[in-house]
Amino acid sequence: MNSTTIGIAAQNRTQELMQSAQKLETAFVSQMLKSAGLGELKDSFSGGVGEQQFASFMRDEQAKAIVQNGGFGLAEPIFATLMRAEND
Repeated sequence: MNSTTIGIAAQNRTQELMQSAQKLETAFVSQMLKSAGLGELKDSFSGGVGEQQFASFMRDEQAKAIVQNGGFGLAEPIFATLMRAEND
């Protein structure tokens, strides 16, 4: 392997670790939104069982959008921890 190949591999691994950290933060935010009751309609105009089944998809997409726009700031320390573990 030459140095260019090693550099590209390291860059790809760094991107993979950042994506993993962002996915973990997204899952956390999604669970926070669920705990907050987002997507739950309790009145007579709720969508019933069908709406309950698909509410998680909406929460997940909203959580993904939150993380892509800065999120709670959890991805960065998670990423740093993954990088340290990778280098040990």
